[in-house]
Amino acid sequence: VNDTVGTLAGGRYNNNDVDASVILGTGSNAAYVERAHAIPKWHGLLPKSGEMVINMEWGNFRSSHLPLSDYDHALDTESLNPGEQIYEKVIAGMYLGEIVRRVLCRMAEEAAFFGDTVPPKLEEPFILGTPIMSAMHQDTSPDLKVVASNLKGILEISNTSLKMRKVIVELCNIVATRGARLSAAGVPGILKKMGRDTIKGGEKQKTVIAMDGGLYEHYTEYRECLENTLNELVGEEVSRTIEIEHSNDGSGIGAALLAASHSQYLETDES
Repeated sequence: VNDTVGTLAGGRYNNNDVDASVILGTGSNAAYVERAHAIPKWHGLLPKSGEMVINMEWGNFRSSHLPLSDYDHALDTESLNPGEQIYEKVIAGMYLGEIVRRVLCRMAEEAAFFGDTVPPKLEEPFILGTPIMSAMHQDTSPDLKVVASNLKGILEISNTSLKMRKVIVELCNIVATRGARLSAAGVPGILKKMGRDTIKGGEKQKTVIAMDGGLYEHYTEYRECLENTLNELVGEEVSRTIEIEHSNDGSGIGAALLAASHSQYLETDES
């Protein structure tokens, strides 16, 4: 039981229409309910329900169709797990702020964005966390005070102009929008596999996706962009049958429920 399977179990306990779960936090993963006969790897006895939960480990998805930039390739090469978790590295909370830092670093080196020298702090990997990026992106003050204070406090860059701060907000928006749209694109893949990407004539259909993770919960622009993109991808008719439910700490509750139900099975077996 990992956090994704736990979130699915917790969501399903409260709502029988929950058929998939997605974690968007420091990392990212998804799980869904599959028809047991559609799992070629399974050779044991089939469960009585005829269904099984698939832990997708979707963070490890990679494809030539994923639009990776120079920044993504460099981040991957210098990471602790090069060549792995490629999808996660473009959508998850651990990496979004680092992508922004890398872009800013290049702007400082090649366009003297911060003046004649590159600010030393800007060259420190992972110094710009996604919560800082989110705070700067969501700065609504007229003179972008939050951006200015974070640049000064974290990166030791002072005396920034309003124009410069606006460029940084736009950069955060670009990186967050790309991440949100790419993470949203994974959901129709799950719906298609479950046969829920189209409406079958005369059938009442509802699919609830339990979502959890700090990125989804706290980064408002990311969450809204993800939800809008999902509606755009599946179309108006199908989007009416899909609901995203925030499952706050669903993983812990779900894990406890699975442990409790498993202990009941053991008692049945013993008797």
